[in-house]
Amino acid sequence: MRAGKVSESILKRSVFKQIRHRREEVIVRPGVGIDCSAIQLGEDEVVVLSTDPITGTKSEIGKLAIQITANDIAAGGAELVGVMLSILLPLKTSEARLKTLIKELEAECAALNIEIAGGHTEVTAAVNQPVITVTGVGKIKRDQLDQLSGMKADQDIVMTKWAGLEGTAIIANDFEEELLTRYSKTFIDQAKEFISSISIQKEARIAKEFEVTAMHDITEGGVFGALWEMAASANVGVEIALKKIPLKQHTVELCEFYDLNPYLLISSGSLLLSTYRGSALVAELQKQGIEACVIGKVTKGHERIIINEDEVRYLEPPKSDELYKVADKRQRD
Repeated sequence: MRAGKVSESILKRSVFKQIRHRREEVIVRPGVGIDCSAIQLGEDEVVVLSTDPITGTKSEIGKLAIQITANDIAAGGAELVGVMLSILLPLKTSEARLKTLIKELEAECAALNIEIAGGHTEVTAAVNQPVITVTGVGKIKRDQLDQLSGMKADQDIVMTKWAGLEGTAIIANDFEEELLTRYSKTFIDQAKEFISSISIQKEARIAKEFEVTAMHDITEGGVFGALWEMAASANVGVEIALKKIPLKQHTVELCEFYDLNPYLLISSGSLLLSTYRGSALVAELQKQGIEACVIGKVTKGHERIIINEDEVRYLEPPKSDELYKVADKRQRD
């Protein structure tokens, strides 16, 4: 395809033709010359928006693009209705590649019962791999939004699944050839499968029944970064038991291979929650087949600490994610 906006004929046959209408709230849909979507909500409902680009991987980019934004909306307690897509493609991208990408995006939307409401598709020399930015549009009742008022002192902090979930899957997919010098194909394939646990929709729905006052999807900066952000937002402290933070052996091995800190590795698919009913929430999540545990407490004041036996570590504001170190190392080598 040529540089610039994707042509009308390609848009019609490879993009619009694949996108299905499944939400009655979406009343203006994608089309040539249509710059805006329209979503009609009830009088007592609040629109919740979130936007994220996918730039750190080439693998399963369509799945990640939709799920990451869906997770943000779910962590806000809202129901995702639709997404707007901005797709930037490198020069020499084929129409077949675009068609496959849209098919992947649409499949994820179908699984979540949401709709691609519109967007922009362009071929440009400014990128060397596909870049997708997704803006999610969700809805929530006003009183439900008010309940998510942030962490409160003496609440339990619950974590679902395990640290480094997304980062492990990305490393296994993008650096398989290098990893095969040390690990078996079976081991790497198992790490790749972590991507199947990327959604937090189910646990976010369950959490609403347990008086949760804050939810945060663990993205860039890992679990340490997410804990800092939650505490800073509520102006409280946290006390976390390091050994309570769940880790998979695959994550441990891959982080050792690249000298990464798994607690600072992107972990989409893992959710942090604060509630006074931590044990009951964990029991229900486990009953529903979702790994979860209480990893610490919300405290008064501003100390944000990680305790590992007799050692105390103070959390810091999140910095660049550990995942980028792998790509930087590859470029230097």
